Amino acid sequence: MSCDTTGKEKKEIADRLGQIGQEILSICRDELYFSMRFMDVALSSFIYTMDPEVSPFGTDGSRIYYHPRELGGLYRENRILANRGYLHMVLHCIFRHIWKTGGDHTLDIRNTGGDNSDAGDGDRKRYWDLSCDIAAEHIIDGCDLRPVRYSRSLLRRETYRKLELSGHVLNAERIYRLLSEWGLTEKELTMLEEEFYVDDHRYWGNGDRRRPPDQQMQKRWKDIDEKMETDLETFSKETAEQNGDFLDELKVENRGRHDYREFLRKFAVFREELKADPDTFDYGFYSYGMELYGNMPLIEPVETREAHRIEEFAVVIDTSMSCSGELIGRFLEETYRVLTENESFFRKVNIHIIQCDEKVHQDVQITSAEELEDYMEHFRLYGEGGTDFRPAFEYVEELREKKVFTDLKGMIYFTDGYGIYPAGTPAWKTAFVFLEDDYRDADVPPWALKLILRKEEITDGCL
Repeated sequence: MSCDTTGKEKKEIADRLGQIGQEILSICRDELYFSMRFMDVALSSFIYTMDPEVSPFGTDGSRIYYHPRELGGLYRENRILANRGYLHMVLHCIFRHIWKTGGDHTLDIRNTGGDNSDAGDGDRKRYWDLSCDIAAEHIIDGCDLRPVRYSRSLLRRETYRKLELSGHVLNAERIYRLLSEWGLTEKELTMLEEEFYVDDHRYWGNGDRRRPPDQQMQKRWKDIDEKMETDLETFSKETAEQNGDFLDELKVENRGRHDYREFLRKFAVFREELKADPDTFDYGFYSYGMELYGNMPLIEPVETREAHRIEEFAVVIDTSMSCSGELIGRFLEETYRVLTENESFFRKVNIHIIQCDEKVHQDVQITSAEELEDYMEHFRLYGEGGTDFRPAFEYVEELREKKVFTDLKGMIYFTDGYGIYPAGTPAWKTAFVFLEDDYRDADVPPWALKLILRKEEITDGCL
């Protein structure tokens, strides 16, 4: 009888602790909601589950797991810390930090003076976990909102200051690269981990039957953050300012990675080319064979076929001083690889590669793969003045008027994005390909396509 009573009491205590933990998390969710209404769906997307192994809480994207005593202690110490922890976990989900641990951060740790110069997978995971925590905390510390307002330590302020010297939005991937270049000692790395530790990452990437498949969950969170981006952009300027870099982070996360080959093929056209088409045949010979032999059709492949390939377009290279010659060269190499694929462009093409800053410096016409290869071998940069996009557009229009271009489908303008755009809409499709890993979107005109390539995507040849 005594044992039964003890077991029953333990269950009642566990149930009571679980209920208290759920109430605390519900209070945190509600306090955040009243200050961040655009996050209503994100804040309410979890099931609360007690887990005595976690410290003090963690999430897998579907559930928030919490240690009842540690969560209660944190809430008693300062409810703002509990609010911040809840928001911290939501941000991990919004920016899909949880599902990127398996390979999206494949950069090596390139320390030059620290103890981790030969970092292995364990150190890379430590750096990634730390980078995700810093990214989430940087957003929270930038929010001027009562439920999460908390004084920052000297170490935290100094870390933000050093990271912000890059001049870019501090998403987890960028922080990971920056930290890898700092040459942190083991002591420095540990200090940063202790400073920015908020939640337990033990559930990241782990299989669990209780949660939806990763792809399904990632799609759900992607839909949530795209809606949040729209809501934030439609809210007042004051609301956007109160949430710091949050909107910029969302824009970074929602910039889909593009297949550059598919992007370039947007400028392809249908043409007939002189080449046997094994998939079609001349119906005249077919009918003649049936009439002559009764049951023996004559199959003769058609000598021409329709192909969807690139024939005419212009590539404009921004040679202003803000553009790196090395990156321009790698961009052209990738363009060359795309164009020289068997099914990418016609045997005879009309491609103009134009170098321009505030004026046109060079125009090289390419009519074959051999000419393109020769151009790549002898490529050199001209210019390095200011950036003005208008001269290139005016020059291409002159080429059209002179019938140099007879069926121009598009222009690719490789640039850093900061220049003077034409006032009118050109008669051809235009795509601005941003050179730098700069997440502050330039005001590209509505008539233009936009592709933003990260520096390492060009460097690694994985556009």
